Amino acid sequence: MGPVRMGGKARKPAPSRSREILDILQRTWPKATCELDFKNAYQLTVATILSAQSTDRLINQVTPALFRRYPGPAALASADPAELEGMIHSTGFFRQKAKSLIGMARTVVSDFGGRIPRAMEEMVTLPGVARKTANVVLGSAYRIASGIVVDTHVRRVAGRLGLTRETDPVKIELDLMEVVPAERWIDVGHQLIWHGRRICHAQKPECSACPLAPVCPSAEV
Repeated sequence: MGPVRMGGKARKPAPSRSREILDILQRTWPKATCELDFKNAYQLTVATILSAQSTDRLINQVTPALFRRYPGPAALASADPAELEGMIHSTGFFRQKAKSLIGMARTVVSDFGGRIPRAMEEMVTLPGVARKTANVVLGSAYRIASGIVVDTHVRRVAGRLGLTRETDPVKIELDLMEVVPAERWIDVGHQLIWHGRRICHAQKPECSACPLAPVCPSAEV
């Protein structure tokens, strides 16, 4: 874990508090999973790229027709940009997302035999795919724990809990990987996201109903 600065000095939060946070998350959200609808790694890669600056609910409304039209990387690689843009217009930033999707699919076809790769260093070579998207796909589609998903919810919740003082997603991920056992990297990412969506809201966190309040330095109770 990265150092937490208190009174001008850097120190790490007590390991016992970190373990308690992890235990509470497990008890509170034991069935937390990725909330994007998908049937395979290709579909999850597409859905995760689309989810930037959007909601999982909206993406789940858009992707069924998209997957019928482009059932695999080869079909998406040859997509007409204008047609694709029209299908994903409601997700926001549709021109850049269409460019990323087509580029991703073409790279998958040309470099990986039409299959979404199973390694972080290969995933991040795909257009539109950074560590967050790669962690989502590797963890949820392949159950490969290469790291911890850090999205806007994880960033907020981890910061409020004092698990990190960083703002850069990669540095936040490194902090979390120090205190979370590797076998829990996938699940903890989902649990932090669920907690952020359901209790630790950006504007009005429900601290009075939060099971983490007793160990949260940011709790307003």
